[in-house]
Amino acid sequence: MENSKHEEWNNPRPVYQDNKKIAAGLLAILLGPLGIHKFLLGYTNEGIIWLVISLCTCGTVTGVLGLIEGIIYLTKSDEEFYQTYQVGKKAWF
Repeated sequence: MENSKHEEWNNPRPVYQDNKKIAAGLLAILLGPLGIHKFLLGYTNEGIIWLVISLCTCGTVTGVLGLIEGIIYLTKSDEEFYQTYQVGKKAWF
């Protein structure tokens, strides 16, 4: 019993309690023109820019970009997504 506690302490597993990978990926794919995935990840300025571009292009550009961004989000590992977009705050692709 003591040995297993020591092993857990010595080799901690990363915990991503607030990993938003699946939610952000699905929102980007399904509602890409609205930029909700940007707001979900905490990128308010980028979300507003996304909405303005969407209004200017009737959602065509941001719809395609949302699809691409959603696929990128969902193909990353949980750790890579968390480190890149939630810790590193990489807002664009």
